[in-house]
Amino acid sequence: MTGSGRRSARSRIRSSNDPNDDDSLRPTKSNPKLRKDRTKDRSPIPLFNTFFKVMLGICFVAFFVILFMIYHILNHTSGAQLPRVVTPFPAPKIMDLPQFQGQHKESLYWGTYRPHVYLGIRARTRKSLIAGLMWIGVKDGRYHLRHVCKDDDELSTYGWTNHNGRDFGHQLLVDHGLNWATTFLKSKTDGSGYGGDWAVRIDGKFEKSERDEEFGGGGVGQLFFYLADEGGNVLNLNRDYVNNHDDSLLASGSRADIGDWQLHLKSMDHLKVHYAGFNTPHFHNLSDLVQNNLAEQIMQLERLQLSDSSEDSPNVLVFQIIGKFPFNTDIVLVSGTGSESSRVEDRVSSLTGTSLTNQLKEKQQEFDDKFEKIFGLANKVDSESISVAKAAIGNLLGGMGYFYGQSKIALSGILNLKDHDKYIYYWPAELYTAVPSRPFFPRGFLWDEGFHQLLIWRWDIRVSLDIIGHWLDLINIDGWIPREQILGAEALSKVPEEFVPQHPTNGNPPTLFLVINDIVNGLKNNKFSATDRIEISQFLERSFVRLEAWFQWFNTTQSGRKMSSYYWHGRDSRTIRELNPKTLSSGLDDYPRASHPSEDERHLDLRCWMLLAADCMHSIEELLDKETKPSKDYGTTAKMLSDFELLNQMHFDDAYGAYFDFGNHTEKVRLKWKEMKVGHNHITRQLVRDVSKKPELRFVPHVGYVSLFPFMGKIIPPGSWILEKQLEFISNRSILWTDYGLRSLAKTSSLYMKRNTEHDPPYWRGSIWMNMNYRILSALHHYSKESGPYQDRARAIYEELRSNLIRYDSISFVVIVKNIVRNYKQTGFLWEQYEQTQGKGKGARAFTGWTSLVVLIMAEAYDQI
Repeated sequence: MTGSGRRSARSRIRSSNDPNDDDSLRPTKSNPKLRKDRTKDRSPIPLFNTFFKVMLGICFVAFFVILFMIYHILNHTSGAQLPRVVTPFPAPKIMDLPQFQGQHKESLYWGTYRPHVYLGIRARTRKSLIAGLMWIGVKDGRYHLRHVCKDDDELSTYGWTNHNGRDFGHQLLVDHGLNWATTFLKSKTDGSGYGGDWAVRIDGKFEKSERDEEFGGGGVGQLFFYLADEGGNVLNLNRDYVNNHDDSLLASGSRADIGDWQLHLKSMDHLKVHYAGFNTPHFHNLSDLVQNNLAEQIMQLERLQLSDSSEDSPNVLVFQIIGKFPFNTDIVLVSGTGSESSRVEDRVSSLTGTSLTNQLKEKQQEFDDKFEKIFGLANKVDSESISVAKAAIGNLLGGMGYFYGQSKIALSGILNLKDHDKYIYYWPAELYTAVPSRPFFPRGFLWDEGFHQLLIWRWDIRVSLDIIGHWLDLINIDGWIPREQILGAEALSKVPEEFVPQHPTNGNPPTLFLVINDIVNGLKNNKFSATDRIEISQFLERSFVRLEAWFQWFNTTQSGRKMSSYYWHGRDSRTIRELNPKTLSSGLDDYPRASHPSEDERHLDLRCWMLLAADCMHSIEELLDKETKPSKDYGTTAKMLSDFELLNQMHFDDAYGAYFDFGNHTEKVRLKWKEMKVGHNHITRQLVRDVSKKPELRFVPHVGYVSLFPFMGKIIPPGSWILEKQLEFISNRSILWTDYGLRSLAKTSSLYMKRNTEHDPPYWRGSIWMNMNYRILSALHHYSKESGPYQDRARAIYEELRSNLIRYDSISFVVIVKNIVRNYKQTGFLWEQYEQTQGKGKGARAFTGWTSLVVLIMAEAYDQI
């Protein structure tokens, strides 16, 4: 409408200047004789003509004034609505708090903040000096360059076996007989520049096999270590080292943040070094630059080595390190080298050789001691389980990333965007976050992050608050946070275009309230030092207004027709492809909901998330002694949402004895092959949705994770018979129980393990997920300590379920134990989800996000609600 109005206004303006218009509307040259005659003529006709002309002129002007005002209003309205979506929340940023500045900010400046590559280092700044590792591997008789984490590289294992999230980490990469161990260390000493120095030790080993000949028969390894400046600063190559190895200096340069810097390489082994320099504005495709350079050398000189040449003013330098296995090399970056007191030689020596070895041993011991102090697993699980637990938290902490960029925001309300749909960009923003999976999801996910922080706050409260603060600073003026953060070219390179735009009508489970509630309870129970208490209180004080906005956004935009009901927006009511329209915003994707999305839906899980949020907000109010506002009475809201009778009226089905969603639903839906016309008379056979019975408003009869949300939220009184029913569902092998954890959807469900489309296999329709099992265990642990008739039953189920998830039997694990520890030992990875019949890992591997909650399960450290 606005567009056509604008075109109409412009056409009218053009017609007023048309040379064919009536002459009476155009100025004419004055005629003295005519003026004299008019003076003598006092008849009313000339007066009428004059009056008519004046009125016509006024109307003419008024017409265009009105048109201009309409045009302005339309533009103003449109402009006010669309930019509002991308307007930051009008409050001081959390990350501007003093506790996140100074020494804290500098201590976290450098890190392994590029989780999508096998080893990547950068600073927490928009245009960073970045470093990374590549190597040559062999697969199917062909050379392959490894750099970006890819599942089809088929590495036997990779990931951080230890990482403290700040200045130390050890990683193992096993690639078809090649074993690379990478160790990262940061150091801040006198003379170093901002952020200090860092070192990487790379140890290479080769396991002899029938493939030995593929590596030249002598077990020769090829590493590529690169340095690139995103700010475009020139990197200076030290050709003397490359030619003579008389010095350890590889390269140098200068930046505004860290001052002058130098890159050094030291090794006790005989190594050959080649190089290539590039000038590029793009840093997400550095593999291509190296591969193209190597390809040219192979074609021209039949040798697999870099060209030993550089483009003018390079901002990327790649060093090829060739050595016979086993070998190791230490690579060091020292900052602030321009000052007289920089002591470059001493600092390089302290970060290489024996000195580095000793420091790494100390850091490893510190990690082990801290791990035991926090989680106390020595007397709870066996040594095999402890090693897996260390890898789990090490991968979670080592996988934290720093991103900078702009989210793409969809303006269309349609779930599936087309090329012609409009979008705008969020404001440029930074995000420091843990990630779910390095090869598949190396970016920020809002609902995953709450589960990540349940671990991280226990490990390092300041890092956790830093991450939560970054997320809350992404809230817009309406209180909305984009659920998936795809910031910068590196993150964007991993995401199909259709999934990039974020929809401002859609939410995501506010799991950050899980961790904030945990921290608030920690304050109440004196779990923090005096300094930590002060900083946490200041954080909550600054965060409160943003958390309020976030809560109010959910409470208004996701509310249902019935008071105290909620439903996830964003379901596609027009789909003809999906067996059950997905609810992506819930995080449970294809979990069965009402067959026909409508505004009459009531989603049980969202109602329980809102109770958690309201209860957490009320706790913060009490902690900070804030005055309750009548329009934002979180205590009253929490009381209403926890009203057991009201919950049962809205979501409990007496016939089933279970909690369900409510909506416009029929069970008579299936996928059916049908011939459909595509394009110009082209007929194709497609699997489409077929509904054989009209839907009606009713409970959605699918027992699964959603049915257990009141149980997970500990809303059910310990003496209620409904609690007994929940325990029956959990422990029944024909419904949810397996030997490897609780399945996401009951075997009795009509959609159990059913594909949602021709191309979408079941996702939340039977598989075992660790985040939900953690919450269920937390509730079982709670009820096992609450006096009531079902206390003993809850305790017995808790003990057996926990054992199924974590135990490891080295003698008979093939038959008896199918669990996370066994999977890690067999496959080298933690997995996104686990299969029910044999307990095997499935979905994304190297999924070290919420699957890392296995550490808290081992430690019996549960969220307090």
